[in-house]
Amino acid sequence: MCIWYDCEAEEAARFYASVFPDSAVTSISRAPADYPSGKAGDVLVVGFTVCGIPCIGLNGGPIFPHTEAFSFQIATDTQEETDRYWNALVGNGGAESECGWCKDRWGVNWQITPRTLTEALAAGGAEAERAFAAMMTMKKIDHAAIDAARRG
Repeated sequence: MCIWYDCEAEEAARFYASVFPDSAVTSISRAPADYPSGKAGDVLVVGFTVCGIPCIGLNGGPIFPHTEAFSFQIATDTQEETDRYWNALVGNGGAESECGWCKDRWGVNWQITPRTLTEALAAGGAEAERAFAAMMTMKKIDHAAIDAARRG
């Protein structure tokens, strides 16, 4: 997958590698010559992985901003894990959204999704309805509240 950045692909990739497991910066390609919006030696493309997902960060300029049409979804097992990822993304210049969604400081969208929520929705019926109703009141997902909703 290719993610378009203004000019911060390397910074973003290094941040992701510091936050998420199985993540790393794998390559950096620089401009071989001056070009209309930059100079020789500027970072153009960054290869990286996020949670084992291969990505390319393209420093393409500000013409195409990020939207919620694309997001990383990170499954979590504990509240501590949810809090750690959420706080890293939001606390580093990002922004909270609704229902487990947030943005990082570069505008990339993330879903920090507890497995207990995914399991509740997959169960269907009244359990899914209760968990869904609880989720709709949250920004960062509260594992204990979802578990309580699952039990009724």
